[in-house]
Parts: sequence; structure tokens; C-alpha cells
Amino acid sequence: MKKNNLPNAARKKRGKSSTSKPYWEMTTAELREATKKFDQEFIGDTFGPPTPEQRAQFERAKRKRGRPQVGSGSKTISVTVEARLLAKTDRLAKKLHLPRAVLIARGLQAVVGEELAIR
Repeated sequence: MKKNNLPNAARKKRGKSSTSKPYWEMTTAELREATKKFDQEFIGDTFGPPTPEQRAQFERAKRKRGRPQVGSGSKTISVTVEARLLAKTDRLAKKLHLPRAVLIARGLQAVVGEELAIR
């Protein structure tokens, strides 16, 4: 079984005292005694409301993962681009340390901005 290499401070934070053995080092009798409190029915009823720190941790865990929303979000599209133009775009994006999508978005913003300024 894999050993837990957490420092003592982290072990205390999880509720174990620093003098107790890890579960994987306990005998069957010691393990039975250490986990006896979990044999009670409705043990959840003994819990109190979460602390603000626990609540914040729960909210972070519940949050959706993925790319952060920029502006009003994004939409995936399929566009055909001439192969040489795409290669040039990729080289420039790499040189500028930008993703291809950001470089293309900048180009679209420049063109759309100019067109709107003209009209």
C-alpha cells in the first residue's frame, strides 16, 4: 500500500493526532478501534455546519473547470484556410508566443474595427 508522505501539520489538519499510527501500519484490533466511530448509524447528523474555510473549499471544488470565459464567451467554428497562409500564421504565432486562435482573433478584430470605422 502506498504510504502517505504528508508532513505532520497536514496529518493533524485531517484530524489525526500526531501520536496515532497511519491506518496501513495498524493491526486489525487497532484499526477496528480507530474506525469504531464510523460504525454508528447516521453519523452525518453529528456534523455541524461547515466553517467558512470549508465552505470556500467546497465552492472551489464545485466550480466548473475549463477555459476562462473571455468577453461574451467563444464559439467553435470551422474555417478553410490556404495551407501557406496557415503555415505563416503558425510561424508568427510561435514567434509571438501566442496560440493560433489568439492571433486569428486579433486579425479579425483589426479588420472588423477598420470596416466599422470606415462606415
